Amino acid sequence: MPKDNATSDIAMIGHNNPPAEIDPIDAAIEPYGDAIAEAENWLDGKKVETEDQMKAVDAVLKEIRTYATELGKAEKEVVGPLHKAWQGEKARWKPTLDDAERMKKGLAALVSNFKVKLAEEKARAERAARAEAERKRREAEEAARQADVGDIEAQRDAAQKMEDAKAAQKSASAAAKDKPKGLRTVTRYVLDDHRAALHDIAQNDRAAMTAFIEDYVRRNHHDRAIAGVRVWTEQEAY
Repeated sequence: MPKDNATSDIAMIGHNNPPAEIDPIDAAIEPYGDAIAEAENWLDGKKVETEDQMKAVDAVLKEIRTYATELGKAEKEVVGPLHKAWQGEKARWKPTLDDAERMKKGLAALVSNFKVKLAEEKARAERAARAEAERKRREAEEAARQADVGDIEAQRDAAQKMEDAKAAQKSASAAAKDKPKGLRTVTRYVLDDHRAALHDIAQNDRAAMTAFIEDYVRRNHHDRAIAGVRVWTEQEAY
């Protein structure tokens, strides 16, 4: 009776394909699966109470330290080339980007003084236009009040004055929009008195002062004694 090769043929399908690619994270985790599971068992919120428990935890901790080290190495193997490629591409773009910034700043500096002067002139013109519009509005309203309904010339004069007032208002609005482009308002400052500024901050922004003090103490408590700060040493597991 001839041999049935159907099952054998099915099993052979795809046998030349490469093995599935393993995720580098999974590959780094795999050798330490038992240690991770044991660590998770211990991390149930209960504190160690005996020396035997301590030794058992220390043994697991030793493996987890090795696991963390190897995991860091595996991460560097994957991320390192990507980071170097990113650094290289950033470095390649940087001179051109910097040059574009220099051009922007240089061109802005060329027109800065003139734009500021022109903006001041236009602001004066706007104020004058608004003042003129206001004058004509009051004049038109006064003419309308005084014009006798039976005096056609007075009525015509009042109507003309109202049209003139509207035109003046329109001109004032146009002047308000006629400003040099590319100007912005910036706030400058000079610190004349450090002590006065410190007292002001302490009085008006306690949160900022507290944040500064806490950060300063964190960075400097090793180096010198700071009034109002207690420093001591104690031991802890690592």
